[in-house]
Amino acid sequence: MNLTFTTVTNAREVEQILELQARNLAPALSAEVLLDQGFLTVQHDPAVLLRMNQAYPSVIAKSGDTLAGYCLVMPREFGAEVPVLAPLFTLLNGLSWRGQPLSWLRWFVMGQVCVAENFRGQGVFDGMYQHLFAVCRRDFDLVLTEVAARNKRSLRAHQRVGFEPVHIYPDTLSGETWHVIGRGL
Repeated sequence: MNLTFTTVTNAREVEQILELQARNLAPALSAEVLLDQGFLTVQHDPAVLLRMNQAYPSVIAKSGDTLAGYCLVMPREFGAEVPVLAPLFTLLNGLSWRGQPLSWLRWFVMGQVCVAENFRGQGVFDGMYQHLFAVCRRDFDLVLTEVAARNKRSLRAHQRVGFEPVHIYPDTLSGETWHVIGRGL
């Protein structure tokens, strides 16, 4: 397998992200796959996702022309453009990282990470994050994300690449418990 870790450079790659996303949203998966392989909870608007990638390109893994995975860089200014994530951005404004208020730091939200089924277990997740850390280090101090407590595979994978707990909270509307996690760059 020949993988390339790079950043989004065109609208076709954004379309590929949306196609991979659609195949991995929780409602599209069986209960067994949800537990074993993980799942996505946010469906991004194509126009917003394109603008996000124009503002700060996301990291992708490719095998030839095939998208093997993606890590979406979501700068703060896009928090209001993804309504389901607006509460997360509000919450982040009141949290701290290693004793420093987040408002003092340069951070972005990992808007979503996904590895295509045929590429799982082959180092794609780790490779994308290593590329992301290298690319974003000059502009940001920290990357933050939230993962549903029931998404054990994602929580383990994020811990493996150095993410640490920031905050845990229950969402009374969805019934989910969320882990806010972060990693310094």
